[in-house]
Amino acid sequence: MIEDIKQDAKARMGKALDALAGNFNKIRTGRAHPSILDSIHVSYYGTDTPLSQVANIIVEDARTLSVTPWEKSLVPDIEKAIMKSDLGLNPSTAGAVIRIPMPALTEETRKNFIRQAKGEAETARVSIRNIRRDALTVVKTLVKDKEISEDDERRTGDEIQKITDQFVAGVDQALVAKEKDLMEI
Repeated sequence: MIEDIKQDAKARMGKALDALAGNFNKIRTGRAHPSILDSIHVSYYGTDTPLSQVANIIVEDARTLSVTPWEKSLVPDIEKAIMKSDLGLNPSTAGAVIRIPMPALTEETRKNFIRQAKGEAETARVSIRNIRRDALTVVKTLVKDKEISEDDERRTGDEIQKITDQFVAGVDQALVAKEKDLMEI
């Protein structure tokens, strides 16, 4: 029973770390990466569809993405969707291929992106701590129902804290890597 609680907490904390990685991918660096366009949706036969499902997205060079739609009629819709997104990108079209140059980051935009990354990391830490709190609440309930002893509660609490510390350290490592990535010129 205690092992199930710990495994559930680990799985949920792992999901929080995965969500952080997804959020970090949305914060663009100076380099082109297809995941920057993950948040863009295009109207495809009346349905909002992710861009990656209606077009091929490749990295042409370090600062340029190339988007080739499966259907040529989608080119204007994709171009509009990219311009409307809050990514600050200006696509240029050549026939059926949309090229998206990544603008160079200024010192100010880099600092704003780092501030945004720190905010995302703090959200992940809070999420991990909430999962710890939930697990400890379940353990306290088991003690109250006399299903486990107080010694087991203390031992389990320590183990859950160690798991929490590992995942918070993972968040910190991811943040350091993202900051380093953002400060690279």
